[in-house]
Amino acid sequence: MTEEKKVLKMDDVKEMAEKKKCTVQQALSFVEIFLDGPMCGRCFPCSMGSYEARIRLRKLVSGLASDEDLAVVKTIASTMSEASMCKKGKDTAKFILDNIDSDEFTGHVAGVCATNQCAAYAKYVIIPEACTMCGDCLAACKDHAIIGEKAKPWISGLKPFEIVQKRCTQCGECLKVCPANAVKCLTVKDYAEQEAVGV
Repeated sequence: MTEEKKVLKMDDVKEMAEKKKCTVQQALSFVEIFLDGPMCGRCFPCSMGSYEARIRLRKLVSGLASDEDLAVVKTIASTMSEASMCKKGKDTAKFILDNIDSDEFTGHVAGVCATNQCAAYAKYVIIPEACTMCGDCLAACKDHAIIGEKAKPWISGLKPFEIVQKRCTQCGECLKVCPANAVKCLTVKDYAEQEAVGV
């Protein structure tokens, strides 16, 4: 006997989307879950609008969006709000429209994620001068994104800790456990400047 797939209600979609801390990620999550579940696809404004909104929202989360992308998402949501034939499409549009004019959305176009949740906009780094090489961050990192060697008495030349950016999922656990406050979350701009001066 096969298991029946649970039919998601719009309240479920909203609850799942709101687990994200970044409002842009919330909007993207809402649209993705809506497309995968409750959307019936019977009306053009909702079905085509949702797919196009997903493309543009992914660009916002990935750091590739422009003012035009933001304007297109707003136009899509406004059109869906008026022209969708069912409440599901209208609810999706409302969820987007409730935050589209916020600083978080415009910030993503400018290259800043206010919550530091979008990997394209923030980088976690370990400041070498502040690091005591205790190894707490290494133990806390479930993604194996931290490399280096824990300090040992009477031994010098150990490899200092650093975060491999391609592995980092920005969970923030390293920042929480560092007793020396050596882990920092930098904006992409600050990270680039740090790299340029070799800090």
